[in-house]
Amino acid sequence: MITEQKKDADSQNGTTHEYLTFILGDEHYGLDIMKVREIRGYEPVTKIANAPAFIKGVLNLRGDIVPIVDLRLKFDVGEASYNEFTIVIMLHINDRIVGIVVDAVSDVINMKASEIKPPPEFGVAFDSQYLFGLAPVNEQMIILLNIEKLISSQELGLFDSTALPSE
Repeated sequence: MITEQKKDADSQNGTTHEYLTFILGDEHYGLDIMKVREIRGYEPVTKIANAPAFIKGVLNLRGDIVPIVDLRLKFDVGEASYNEFTIVIMLHINDRIVGIVVDAVSDVINMKASEIKPPPEFGVAFDSQYLFGLAPVNEQMIILLNIEKLISSQELGLFDSTALPSE
C-alpha cells in the first residue's frame, strides 16, 4: 500500500504506477496491478448461507478458500448472467485472496501520481471511501479503486468464522 508520503514523493519525481483497468456496466475502473494475482474465467462456486448477495460464494483455488465478489451487485449495477466470457480477477487483499467478477478486463495503464485526481466529496449520501482517485485517459474517466476499502476486513471475516464446506 502506498503511503501518503510516498505518493507525494512519487508525484514530485514522476514515478509511475501500473493499474489494471476493467469494465463494469458502462464504466471503466482500475486497481493497483500489484494487487492482481491472476485473471481467470468464472468457475462454479459453493454458496455460503446468509452471506451478502454480492458474495457469490467461495471456491477452492489450489488449497485456498477464495471468496468471489460480484462487483455489479456490490455497486448496485444489476446482475449479469455468467458465461464462458465472465472474468474473475484474483486479488491479494489484506493477506487474503479474493476474486472479483467483472464484465471485461481492458488494459494496463501507467499513471503518474500527479495525473490522478482526488475523488469529489459527495457528502453523507454517498460513501466514496473506496475511491482512490479519478484518472482521465483517452477522453474517458477511469475510476481508480482502493480495493482494501472496497472489500472490507469485516466482509472477509465472514469466511473466517463460517464453517466452509469442502469441494
